[in-house]
Amino acid sequence: MNTPAHLIFGAAAFARPGRPAESTAAIIGALLPDLSLYLLAGWHLFILGTPPETVFGELYFSESWGRVFRIDNSFILWGIALAVGLALKNRVVIALTGAALLHLAFDFPLHHDDGRPHFWPLTSWIFESPVSYWDRRHYGEIVGPIEIGVCLILCLVLWRRFDGWIPRGLILLAGATQLLPLVMWAFVFGGP
Repeated sequence: MNTPAHLIFGAAAFARPGRPAESTAAIIGALLPDLSLYLLAGWHLFILGTPPETVFGELYFSESWGRVFRIDNSFILWGIALAVGLALKNRVVIALTGAALLHLAFDFPLHHDDGRPHFWPLTSWIFESPVSYWDRRHYGEIVGPIEIGVCLILCLVLWRRFDGWIPRGLILLAGATQLLPLVMWAFVFGGP
């Protein structure tokens, strides 16, 4: 799924009014499995001037980037962290790790040839799903609109759950940025 969708799903599952630390942790946890990609790709694209085709066609699949991805996308490591949070009865840790695990649970079945080794350190095996959230050759034209629709519904749920202009402004921003990847990929690859 697109990162904004992960943020929306994580907030819908774990953010609660009157609990700002938990709500913030849920959003951070939903972002963390993708953060390394944004940092690595951003560095190459905007600082080093590496062509997008190299970043997403070569570096994304490189062993050096893979070493990072297997850590922040590991069900095993996030599961251990969740177990610690549960043992300590720490709601902030539970929200953070729960949102990260939810992120992985949606990524796992929605990446065809661009998945991650989700069961590291037990194995470096990467599941090649027959379905992709973006690749039209693997039902991306079906999954993408479903993702957008569910995100809009969850934004309505969050809108009803939270009041005040700051939370609602963030909900509107999250809903709007769910559409941003469509624009970004058109820019990066010269069209859908």
